[in-house]
Amino acid sequence: MLSAPLTAVAARADFRVCNGTQSLVGVAIGYRVEAGWATEGWWRIPATTCKSIIEGPLSSRYYYVYAEDADGRSRWAGPINLCIAENEFKITGREDCLKRGYQRMGFREYDTGEQASWMVQLTEAPRSESGNQ
Repeated sequence: MLSAPLTAVAARADFRVCNGTQSLVGVAIGYRVEAGWATEGWWRIPATTCKSIIEGPLSSRYYYVYAEDADGRSRWAGPINLCIAENEFKITGREDCLKRGYQRMGFREYDTGEQASWMVQLTEAPRSESGNQ
């Protein structure tokens, strides 16, 4: 009987984002789908907590993350341009963001190596991380 709960815990797989800052952070994620690209947001992650953005085993090798804090002081970005919206969104495609009424934002790529789960840690010093674009 003891092996059942251990199996359930070991089988858990997801894409988690942990907020290591003292501010509320909004997170958007991008990934490839059959039709091309998809982006989704916003997950609100309180200070010093983690949240599962994608639940279940990961289906892609590469995921793309953009995050910003509620105070507007910090952002975690990268060189991969994808579409986002101001409010909750799920967008297909990465072309013509502005023409379609969205904003274009740079996402950071994460290579999960085809693992079933992955965790991204957001820290207080995002500017130095995104400096080499």
